[in-house]
Amino acid sequence: MHRNTQPGPDMTECEDGADSTSRRRGGKTPRHYAMDLLARREYSRRELLERLHKRFPDESAERFADVIDGLAEEGLQSDQRFAESYIRLRVSRGHGPLKIAHELLQRGIEEARSAPLLDAYDWYEQAQAVLLHKFGHQSPRDLEEKARMARFMNQRGFGWEHLEELL
Repeated sequence: MHRNTQPGPDMTECEDGADSTSRRRGGKTPRHYAMDLLARREYSRRELLERLHKRFPDESAERFADVIDGLAEEGLQSDQRFAESYIRLRVSRGHGPLKIAHELLQRGIEEARSAPLLDAYDWYEQAQAVLLHKFGHQSPRDLEEKARMARFMNQRGFGWEHLEELL
């Protein structure tokens, strides 16, 4: 059965106000595509804007901002929820506060929002757990090994203040 895809008089506007030219692949509008993304995991506002622009290059950034504003008003998109979720994930994978804060900035979460969430963790305890997991109970035998451990922890996002007592 062949379906006629030519717009008729009753097919000029979608239920969310988008005209039929903004639909693409599977008939999704930017709003539906954003909702599909958010159904899988949390996204920051910046990540959603980038994804929408990539998927719908002919649409305006203003339109995407309106879509995301509407989703935020409905409680479907929240930078606060994204930051909480992202921090939990990165801490569980052994990353430190410096790296997490930098990654959040790259994703559009300002320091004013991420700092209180990061302060809720005991980073000394986290650093100790990461060091124990990677190197076991051994103490550094010499300066070279101590430097290797410090480099590893630094790459994980832990500052010297978290490592002074551990190394």
